[in-house]
Amino acid sequence: MTCDSAFFFQNYLYSSSHLLNKTLEDSWNKDTTDNSSLSMAERFMFSVENLIQKSNLTEATKRENLHVGVCNITNCTINVFNVIVSIPGGVNVKTAAFKQLDKYLPHLDNKSTVNSIIVSTTADTVNFKGITIDFEMINPRPRNVLLKCVYWDIEKHEFSSKGCKWGGPSQEHRCSCDHLSSFALLLSKEPLEVPGLTYVTYVALSVSVLSLIVTLVIELIVWSDVVKTSTLYLRHTAHVNICLCLLIGNLCFLASSSNPDNISELWCRTSAVLKHFCYLAMFFWTFCLSATLLHQAVFLFHKVSRANYLRFSLVVGYAIPLIIVFVTFLTCNGGAEGVYYLKKTCWLVYGGLFKGTFYTFIIPVGAIVFINVFSMLVVIMKLVSHHSEIHQKTDISPEKEKAAAKTVVRSIILLTPIFGVTWIFGFAILIFDLTSGPIAYAFEYIFTILNGFQFLYIWFYDGPIKSDMCKEIEKKNNFAKIEKKYI
Repeated sequence: MTCDSAFFFQNYLYSSSHLLNKTLEDSWNKDTTDNSSLSMAERFMFSVENLIQKSNLTEATKRENLHVGVCNITNCTINVFNVIVSIPGGVNVKTAAFKQLDKYLPHLDNKSTVNSIIVSTTADTVNFKGITIDFEMINPRPRNVLLKCVYWDIEKHEFSSKGCKWGGPSQEHRCSCDHLSSFALLLSKEPLEVPGLTYVTYVALSVSVLSLIVTLVIELIVWSDVVKTSTLYLRHTAHVNICLCLLIGNLCFLASSSNPDNISELWCRTSAVLKHFCYLAMFFWTFCLSATLLHQAVFLFHKVSRANYLRFSLVVGYAIPLIIVFVTFLTCNGGAEGVYYLKKTCWLVYGGLFKGTFYTFIIPVGAIVFINVFSMLVVIMKLVSHHSEIHQKTDISPEKEKAAAKTVVRSIILLTPIFGVTWIFGFAILIFDLTSGPIAYAFEYIFTILNGFQFLYIWFYDGPIKSDMCKEIEKKNNFAKIEKKYI
């Protein structure tokens, strides 16, 4: 490139960069007076691309709104305005990045917006294996919102995704394409939705509400006949409070989620507070239940009085959740919209990893689920150990061994939802957003079905007849008492 041509080229790049200044935005948006089918932004982009491709540019040139990168070796990697372009096998690669141009190219798709600068790449390909672009996004991608890798189709005069693939939520900045062109990222305006999940949720919660009411009525009717021992008193007290908290939380969910846009701000905030408190209280009561079973299984000869259990359970089951909700509410500008709750969902704010008030719910729940799983494993191991001890001292028929094994399996199945272990699928939902593919949709369905129909497990476990788990614990305690008396 001669000195005159180099000087001309640099002036051209400077002028092109100046045309993209924000102060000239109104000029770009004016209608053209000629009969060209190309918009002003298209003609500008094509002219700059053609000149860069035909030039003998050997060094990178950076202006305020236009950055041109050059690579004369194979396996090129070019950085332009923090956008990294990689072309294995490319020779004489030239990449131009345009600021502001994304606002001027015609984009008629009302479902998405351009979320990156425009990057154009040309090369003398020898062994072209595709191009990889790591964009810097203009706006962060919200959860469950799809990004699309696109190029400018010169024939249709619009963005197209043909031949391009997005890197997914784990590599959300990355695009891979099998051709060279002008590239960008499109961000959907609405998040993805799980087909039919809303109906499944409403059906499950509606049936759950009715069944929880029936369960509480039955508990009230048979209470004096069933609660005859301390063990049964502790267990049924926990179950009644679990059902009560779950009932109120589900009612608030149904009342506030059907049409949040038509709900008053006061009711939406109140509903968010009630759901926050009731669902937290439900989990803390499951902790009280697991602690009770663990105490009965491990400390055979130590009994807890009903008064002490009630004091412990009321503090853990209601006082601690109340403190968590109260402190969260006050520290979020008195429960302000967008800070404490979202008007769209009447539920806590989730702003990403460890961001938002949602974590004042999920962190305590996660800790309780972990403790409950530990308690469940200890209780089951104690039951297995109990059967082994009996088997060593007495001859047990194969039928009784099978019955003992069924008891352990049934206890696991019943205790898993009671202790909130099914919420492990809820944590999986936080890890996999819907752009991850079928696995994320599967977790959404599994979590909704298991927790929506949680009342079934409470019903089976909380009936008038004592569960196998409690029976086995009492048998184990009686066996230990006999041994202590006569040995």
